[in-house]
Amino acid sequence: MKVALSAMALAGAIVQGEVFLHEDFSGNSFEENWVSPNDSGLGKFTLSSGNKYSADAENFGLQTSQDAKFYMAARNFEHDFDNTDKPMVIQLSVKHEQSIDCGGGYVKVYAPGADLATLDGDSPYNVMFGPDICGSKKIVHVIFGKKGDNHLITKKISCKADIHTHAYTLIIKPDNTYSVLIDNEEKESGTIADDWEILEPRMINDPEQSKPDDWVDNAMMDDVEDVKPDNWDDEPEYIVDPDAEQPEDWDTEEDGEWTPTEVPNEAWKGPFRPKRIDNPAYIGAWEHPMIENPDFEDDPTLYQFNSGAIGFDVWQVKSGSIFDDVLVTDDVEYAKEVAAKSIVAAEKERELKMIDDDAAKAKAEAQDDDDDFIEEDDDVNDEL
Repeated sequence: MKVALSAMALAGAIVQGEVFLHEDFSGNSFEENWVSPNDSGLGKFTLSSGNKYSADAENFGLQTSQDAKFYMAARNFEHDFDNTDKPMVIQLSVKHEQSIDCGGGYVKVYAPGADLATLDGDSPYNVMFGPDICGSKKIVHVIFGKKGDNHLITKKISCKADIHTHAYTLIIKPDNTYSVLIDNEEKESGTIADDWEILEPRMINDPEQSKPDDWVDNAMMDDVEDVKPDNWDDEPEYIVDPDAEQPEDWDTEEDGEWTPTEVPNEAWKGPFRPKRIDNPAYIGAWEHPMIENPDFEDDPTLYQFNSGAIGFDVWQVKSGSIFDDVLVTDDVEYAKEVAAKSIVAAEKERELKMIDDDAAKAKAEAQDDDDDFIEEDDDVNDEL
């Protein structure tokens, strides 16, 4: 199917496949199309171009606005998406302009017919994808809902942790492979069977094999000729502090017998440990022989997801993240064109930040010069 882009899409571009959803939060799209659960405790989404280094004041995204809140909102696709025999691309742009310390930036893709008004954190989903930051953890989640469970990718994919806009792209391919891109650069790829523990493992330890009793896998051993010297334990670990003195006001009848404090004995040698030498009997680490798993069954349909909606379900300690260009399509090239928009925005944001940083630096230097002048002037007055 070849269709011209809607007003929300990139001007002049052509879609070679189908766009099931491209949300750029223009006009009244959020109010008209998105559903939030009726929960007064949820954080409020607002439409904003951002308060810091906005590349385009007219380009609004969906921004979290309250600290320490869960945020939930979802919308249906234009129509359901069965990705049998075609790629599935899930993409969004994320800008953590608040210098996020702990919070999610991901979306969840749901099956057709999901009741958007009752979604919560336990609602089943097909795919969860996007960045997640909390302290030192800065990762891209790729989680598949399969066989009644949520399966996390076994690889670690690092996300961006700066304050600029970044495009996150997941491409699920009909040959059971995948790619994860950030700003149109591939960060990870592989097969779904290998990188998710959805299926039984292809290979298992041979149950009929075990490490021989006489197998030596200790590379080092104690030197049997290195024995503890006779005087090794002559010194105690602690000795009476030679500088300790009984206080003048110490009353034996009231305070009891005075006992001087003890301090570590520098002459104490500690527990004796013989030196270590190479073990002449060392064979090497034993590796369990592997065999093909008789319970393994390949599944050529691991990539398949029948999907009908997408939504946010995130927690943020410090609010301010901006989401934009939420996209679900089977057109990989179109997704890259949309991501290019975020890349251009980030470049502009960096330019604006550099200008701001230079101005702040110049102001600080001028203030330092003024302080130095005032100090010199005070010194002259003191001399006079």
